[in-house]
Amino acid sequence: MSSWKLVKLNFGRNPVHFGRLGIGMEETAERVQSDTLFSAWVSNYARLFGKAKVEELLERFPKYSKYAKNSNQESPAVKISSTFIYRQTEGKTTEPKTTYYLPRPMEFPINYPENDLDFFKTYKKQKYLPLEIWRRWYQGEGFTSKDKDELTEKTKNKQTDGNLNKSGMFDYGKTYEINKHPKIAVDRITAATNFFHTGLVQFQWENEISGLYFLLNFPQKDEKLEKELKAALELLGEEGLGGERSSGAGRFTIEWLDRLPEPWDKVIKSPGTHNTLISLFWDSPITENFIENAAYEIQERGGWIGDVNLRRKMVRMFTEGSVFSEQPQGKLVDVTPSQLIDGGKYKFHPVYRSGISLTLPIKIKDIAQ
Repeated sequence: MSSWKLVKLNFGRNPVHFGRLGIGMEETAERVQSDTLFSAWVSNYARLFGKAKVEELLERFPKYSKYAKNSNQESPAVKISSTFIYRQTEGKTTEPKTTYYLPRPMEFPINYPENDLDFFKTYKKQKYLPLEIWRRWYQGEGFTSKDKDELTEKTKNKQTDGNLNKSGMFDYGKTYEINKHPKIAVDRITAATNFFHTGLVQFQWENEISGLYFLLNFPQKDEKLEKELKAALELLGEEGLGGERSSGAGRFTIEWLDRLPEPWDKVIKSPGTHNTLISLFWDSPITENFIENAAYEIQERGGWIGDVNLRRKMVRMFTEGSVFSEQPQGKLVDVTPSQLIDGGKYKFHPVYRSGISLTLPIKIKDIAQ
């Protein structure tokens, strides 16, 4: 029996630095994607439970590797979404309200008008939608004339008081701030100095609380694995997630919800015609039939292996918000650098990047319309 969990990461006053391929230290993303979260989580799982235990865990995932023995598991032990922002606000006379943001699928919702020149620019800017609007557009009645009117007013820089504004659609950028902090690097040999800036994200923590959340899906309920993963995540919270951890960045506490809050249970059980990614996705082979009529973007994923200061092999992955008519599955892909492989044998251990997909069901505008 499938089991779903929602996990919140509360960073409090701790800043974070989430780097991206091709972006310098001055820039930072506001969230962590599923492959990075998986790698950091599994590394702390290994530290907590040892080499044999983590190897046993990895054998429960389908893999693609030129050297290692591929797993024959039909489904992975767990599927992990990327992290997304949540925002918790308190009203003077109402209960605290939590807004969960989800990536906007790369297809138009049902009833989306053909003539959208008056508001398309504003619509396109909304890369993340509040769950309330996401669900209505992609699982409910779809796009409405009131949505069109409100987006048109917003495009004209006019104040709006409609459902989109009340849902928090236009407040995504208010959930965090990006600050640049000056730093100096000192060469160990010459003592020469290098001045630079590091970008750090600060989530809201005073009048309102914002942070990151992600979804977990266990295809088969496994209470023992859940407890072990929760312990490893708590350890990761103490160590920190992302860069600049030596400066105290990236530390968080967790809120592990064993029961999905409303209306998440309805979201995952809703019938749909297509599937939209809420994680990164990689698989091989990818057939032409699979990507036919799909809407997707590709992102290159690389990065460093901290222990040996070598770059992982680069892979190209489907991004969050991509839409497919078939259900994507995904694999762990071997990204071990060639310097760590000798004659088909690993000098240390294989290095994997997670391409295991997690999706939500949606209904979209008929492409033939």
